[in-house]
Amino acid sequence: MLDKLFTTMQSGGALLTRDQIEPQYKWDLTHIYNDEAIWEKDFKWVEESLPNYKKFEGQLENKLLECIKFSEEVEIKLERLYLYAFLSKDSDTKVTKYLAMEERVKSMYSRLMAASSFINPEILEIPEDKLNEIINSSNEMKVYKHKLEELLRNKAHTLSKREEEILSMAVDITTIPYSTFSILNNAEMQFPKILNEEGNEIEVSHGRYGKALYSKDRSYRERMYKSYYKPYKEYVNTLTTLFNGNLKTKIFNAKVRHYNSAREAALFHNNIPVDVYDNLIDSVNQNLAPLHRWASLKKKILKLDELHPYDVYVSLFSPKEKKYTYDEARSLVLDALKPMGEEYIKSLNLAFNNRWIDVYETQHKRSGAYSSGSTFGIHPYVLLNWNDLLNDVFTLAHEMGHNMHSYYTGLNQPYPYANYTIFLAEVASTFNESMLLNYLIERADKDEKLYLLERYINDITATFYRQTMFAEFERDVYERTERGEALTSDTLRKLFREIYQKYWGPEMVLDEEEEFTWARVPHFYYNFYVYQYATGLAASEVLSHNVIKDGQKAVDKYLNFLKSGSSQYSLSILKNAGVDMNSPQPILETTRTMNSLLDEVEKLIS
Repeated sequence: MLDKLFTTMQSGGALLTRDQIEPQYKWDLTHIYNDEAIWEKDFKWVEESLPNYKKFEGQLENKLLECIKFSEEVEIKLERLYLYAFLSKDSDTKVTKYLAMEERVKSMYSRLMAASSFINPEILEIPEDKLNEIINSSNEMKVYKHKLEELLRNKAHTLSKREEEILSMAVDITTIPYSTFSILNNAEMQFPKILNEEGNEIEVSHGRYGKALYSKDRSYRERMYKSYYKPYKEYVNTLTTLFNGNLKTKIFNAKVRHYNSAREAALFHNNIPVDVYDNLIDSVNQNLAPLHRWASLKKKILKLDELHPYDVYVSLFSPKEKKYTYDEARSLVLDALKPMGEEYIKSLNLAFNNRWIDVYETQHKRSGAYSSGSTFGIHPYVLLNWNDLLNDVFTLAHEMGHNMHSYYTGLNQPYPYANYTIFLAEVASTFNESMLLNYLIERADKDEKLYLLERYINDITATFYRQTMFAEFERDVYERTERGEALTSDTLRKLFREIYQKYWGPEMVLDEEEEFTWARVPHFYYNFYVYQYATGLAASEVLSHNVIKDGQKAVDKYLNFLKSGSSQYSLSILKNAGVDMNSPQPILETTRTMNSLLDEVEKLIS
C-alpha cells in the first residue's frame, strides 16, 4: 500500500501526510517520552533544579563529586527534553507546539549555562595536587579523570573571570563577519538570468548551479558557471573585507588566549597537533598524481580540447537508472556490512526493526538527512527523505554509520564520554559508504561498475583532495595575516588560483571565475574545519581496507573504535583502531585506492 502511495507522490501527486505512512517507516518517539505530560514534568524538574547549583558555589573542593553528579542529572534530563522536541518539530514543522517546546528547551539551556558557569573556573582554582588527590579518592571520582585532565589542559588558555566575561560579551561582535557573509550570500546577492538546457530563461541560484555542473550540456554548464560567479566578482571588495574580518577575529581570540596561532587554537580543542594538519597537506602535495591522472582521463573520455573547472563534475558513465525501495536498500546495506560480523548486524537490525528511522518525505517534514547523535540513555534516531535513488541507498549507509557510532558509544561509555569529537565524526559514516561501494562494485555489470567506480573516484576527489586544497588555502591566508601581510582581493585570487592549478595539474585550464571560489565557501568562516573531511575519509579508507583484508581482528578493533566515545583523545582512539594520523600512511592508502580505481576504469574502457 505504501509503495503505491509513494509512487503517486513521486509522479506529481501531493506529498503524503504522516498518518498515511505505515508505522514501521516512522520513528517512534515514545522511546524518549511515552507521554508529553512526562516531558512537562521533567521540564519543570529541570527548572526547579537550577537554583540548587548555588549550594555548590565556593564549595567544590569539598563537594566536587556531588556537584558533578547533580549537574549530570540536570544535563541528561535536558538533553532528553531537547531530543524529543527537536525530532517532533522535524517530523512536522508546521506544528507550532513543538517549535515552542524546542525554544523553551533552548532558553533553559541558556539558564543552565549561566547557573553552572562557576564550575570550571572554580575547579581550575583548586591546586593541582589537591585536585589529583580528589580524583584518586574513590572509584566513582576516577571516572572523571580524563575529563578533568582535559579541563586542566585548557588552564593555560583560560583567562580570569572578568576577562572571560568580556570575551563572552564580544561574541556578538566577533560573529559579525560570518553572519553578514551569510545574509549577503543567501539572501541579498542577486544572480543573473540565463537560458537553461531547453532554452527557457531561469534565474541562477546556489541549488541550480550545483545541479547544472552535472549537466551533459557543456554550453549550459559554462553559462551557469560564468553567470554564477558574476555577483562574487561584483561584490569582491565587500567579500574581501568580510573574509579578512573573520581571519582577524579568530587571530585576536587566539592571541588573547595565549596560543601561538589561530590554527593551533582551533586544533587544540580536540588535542590535534598542527603537525597532523601539515602532514595531511604535505602528503597530499606529494601524491597529486592520481588527481592529475583523473583530470587527463576526464578530458579524454569527454573528448575535450580543454578541461575547465565546469567540466569537473559531469558524469562520464550513466547506466540505466535503477530504482531502490527502502526495504531493498536496507537489505543491500545489511549485505554490504556482513563482514562486520554478527554483533554489528544485530545492532543494525535493532535500529531497522524498532522504528529508529523516519523514512519518507511527508508534508512539512524537515528536508535532508541526519542522525540525531548521542543522547545519553536513548538510542539515536535517523531522518531520511526517501526518493528510491541510489543516492538514497548511500545516504542510508552513511547515516547508519553515524547511528551505530552514537549507539555503541552510548552503550559503552559513562555520560562524560558518551559522545565523540568532530575530528572522528565522519569516519564511521564514510566507512559504511566505502563498504557499500566495494560490495556493489564486486557485483555490478560493466556499465554499473564504471558508474560506481566513478562515484568512488569523485568521493575521493571532493572529500579528500578538494578539502585538503581548501585546508592548504586556509592555512596560508592565516599565516600571511599573522605575519602582517595585507590580503587584498588580488592576493586572494592569485593564491587560490595557484593552489587550484597545482592540485588539478596541467590538463586544467582555469577560468578567471575560479579565482573567486574563496569568496563563496562558507566553510572558510568555520575556523579550520575542512581538513577533518579529508582526515576522516583517509581514516575510514584504512579501516574499511583492514576489515576486508584482516577480517575479525580488524572488525574487533573497529568496534572498539565505535565504543570509545571521547574516553581518550581522538588520535589515540584512531591509533588503537589501526590508523595513525600522525603518519603519511592513511593519506598514501587513499591515493593508492584512487590509483587502483583509475586502473579499473581504464581497463574497462580500453
